[in-house]
Amino acid sequence: MKLEEITGVDALSNFLSGSQAILFEVASSKTERYEFVELVARKTGYLGLKRKEKHIVRRFLIKITCFSDSQLTRLLKKYKTTGKIIYQPSRTNGFNRKYTLSDISLLAEMDKRYDFLSGGTTQKLCERAYDIFGDSRFERLRKISVAHIYRLRQSKRYLQLCRTFTKTQPNKVAIGVRKKPFTDGRAGFIRIDTVHQGDLEKTKGVYHINAIDEVTQYEVVLSVEYISERYLEPILTEILATFPFVVLGFHSDNGSEFINGTVVKLLNKLHIEQTKSRPRQSNDNALAESKNASVVRKLFGKQHAKLLNVFHREHLTKYLNYHRPCYFAKIITDEKGKAHRKYPVNLMMTPYEKLKSLPAAKYTLKPEVIFSALDKEALEISDNKAKDQLNLAYQALMRKIFSNQADQSV
Repeated sequence: MKLEEITGVDALSNFLSGSQAILFEVASSKTERYEFVELVARKTGYLGLKRKEKHIVRRFLIKITCFSDSQLTRLLKKYKTTGKIIYQPSRTNGFNRKYTLSDISLLAEMDKRYDFLSGGTTQKLCERAYDIFGDSRFERLRKISVAHIYRLRQSKRYLQLCRTFTKTQPNKVAIGVRKKPFTDGRAGFIRIDTVHQGDLEKTKGVYHINAIDEVTQYEVVLSVEYISERYLEPILTEILATFPFVVLGFHSDNGSEFINGTVVKLLNKLHIEQTKSRPRQSNDNALAESKNASVVRKLFGKQHAKLLNVFHREHLTKYLNYHRPCYFAKIITDEKGKAHRKYPVNLMMTPYEKLKSLPAAKYTLKPEVIFSALDKEALEISDNKAKDQLNLAYQALMRKIFSNQADQSV
């Protein structure tokens, strides 16, 4: 088929059925494609065709011009109204970009570094990177809204740099409970839970002991090979000693690993009140459960508790408490007297910052701990550098674990 042979619908139908070769091409510019649509519509007498014949013309034009069906509908409507199809490019400059491609690339870099945190946490990290650690790259991102972070995450540039897949969320199991601890806004009331990472080739995996202070969200994670009194007692002793403040309460579910004589003896020696969750109140230990999902399950493998504990002590504990912002609730009472929990972004802070913000915070510290020493440790490196060091240490840990497994299998 040649261009001059387009005289009617039958010629187009023959072309679509594949019975003729095509000896012309349509240029890629919009102007020439618009002219081609007008030419075909005029030569075929489009406006006077029946519906079936119009459908053939439309199929032909879509195939040749690569216009979408909706775009072609607009052009043919313009032809019906004016008798012409003229390309008129936009004369406006459009909106100025507030966040550049480099900002989107920086956001993607942050998300990959922190394993895709919530928008509020990401905004807080950008703000801290500029205001506290002086990273000029975050000058624009430090004021970005949480909603706009999610919009940028849907942009073509962002999706080219990183794609995310949501993991299956673990099911929460309602556990029998006895009493909810009353903190009165004081640090020192910890929530504790056990995370089992599963078995590998009929070999039992490690158990992670995850302890979090309810008010400050100060967190300590250590691991044991087995859930038994012999292994748990030294680990619990170390966990209680790691918190910089005096521990006043110890809350767990009704699991036998914490409800036993050894733990009772240890807590009584330190004058720590032990509580258990209440029946049909599945959120009593929700803080520990949420940290299990967002921290422990994201990071760790199956075995090698000694190697994991070196990683916990040297990297994870410092990062979680000095560099990872957390949401804190604001209680709002409505006109009916009902209390609602809100989690505003401006109340986000690290567990250490929350500890310092408490009334009479220095009196909650252990005698040998002072804030000036903790401040020096908290500001020693930036959040981004701390996360990078954590990632490198984690990769080295995994290589060592897999190397040991390969040696054992030989």
